[in-house]
Amino acid sequence: MRTTRTLIRRAALVAVAATAALTLAACGGDNGDSASSAPASASSTTGAGSTAAAHNAQDVTFAQGMIPHHQQALAMAGLAADRASSARVKDLAARIEKAQDPEIRTMSGWLTSWGEDVPASGSMPGMDHSDGSGMAGMMDDKDMAELKKMSGTDFDTMFLTMMVEHHKGAVTMAGTEKDKGEYGPATAMADDVVTAQTAEIAEMNKLLGKS
Repeated sequence: MRTTRTLIRRAALVAVAATAALTLAACGGDNGDSASSAPASASSTTGAGSTAAAHNAQDVTFAQGMIPHHQQALAMAGLAADRASSARVKDLAARIEKAQDPEIRTMSGWLTSWGEDVPASGSMPGMDHSDGSGMAGMMDDKDMAELKKMSGTDFDTMFLTMMVEHHKGAVTMAGTEKDKGEYGPATAMADDVVTAQTAEIAEMNKLLGKS
């Protein structure tokens, strides 16, 4: 399964590379009217203080899963400043960092207040989700190593392709929290994640020439 998945992903990257390179080159120096994704309101209005508020197992699962998911997104976004050629890709990466870093701090506060384990930074690097055992949208170690080797338009294409998959995973996780979570601030954050990352998926697909 892992070999098939890797081949499919590499084939997809090759298929979009030519179109994406042209699209990115055309807009590389223009920040334009790219979609805005402000930090989630839950991260700026809620913290660890509401210890008495009701929460359930799904809220804990959401926070413990989304923290490492966000951490990997930050690791990917952090590569863009030195490797990306498109100004729009760099801008997108900066917005991802601005939105998701505060959310990590907020979710860590919830878990601490609930007496639950907080995932350590870097505790979950890549995950092989090809067999369904991993977290939705997470890249594995090989994916991350390949991204680190890229630069210029090749980096732009791989970054966008990987981040689209990563965002789709986050949207799925957030959707589950919206449906099954009990803690108000967590379900509010999940709603923000769905809204912001769905918009960013559309933005990235446009940069890849898929819209």
